[in-house]
Amino acid sequence: MQPLTQQNHRKASSERDIIQGCSRNERYAQHELYNRYCDAMFSTAFRILNSRDDAHDALQDAFIQVFRDINQFRMESTLGAWIKTIVVRTSLRVLRKKRSLELTALTDIGDDISVHIPESMSGEYLEKAILSLPDGYRTVFLLTEVEGYSHAETAQLLGIAEGTSKSQLHHAKNLLKRRISAFAG
Repeated sequence: MQPLTQQNHRKASSERDIIQGCSRNERYAQHELYNRYCDAMFSTAFRILNSRDDAHDALQDAFIQVFRDINQFRMESTLGAWIKTIVVRTSLRVLRKKRSLELTALTDIGDDISVHIPESMSGEYLEKAILSLPDGYRTVFLLTEVEGYSHAETAQLLGIAEGTSKSQLHHAKNLLKRRISAFAG
């Protein structure tokens, strides 16, 4: 396999080529990897942190870890999923450091709440409503409902009980439902 250089970096479109180039610390491979994933990963970090500056910091730290640990990627999942896990964990560390999450365990969470989104509601308003949730609610909501983590995985990532994750999601949905109802009303 030909090393990834400035002359042939455009040919290195396969994920395997990029991974191998990054494992050899080749700048063009790192640049290609970053360009492929930076927008999606920034969105993930921003949703968790609700701050562009913090999201940029988390993204930078996450990609440093990606480049440092690329040899540990075992191709058991997609590269994007592996990077997203690093971005989520890095963002959660930043969030804990900056705001120290306040997650309250409540035992009675009742039935699952569904949130109906009116067709007239813009995606921008919905995003603002989600970002306006308190840190703990927003983080659990994003990890479970947007990123697709189970409550067990969310609890492990946040260092909380699974019941606390369920409780936080319940309260997040309740609050989101009230905010969306206010919009519709």
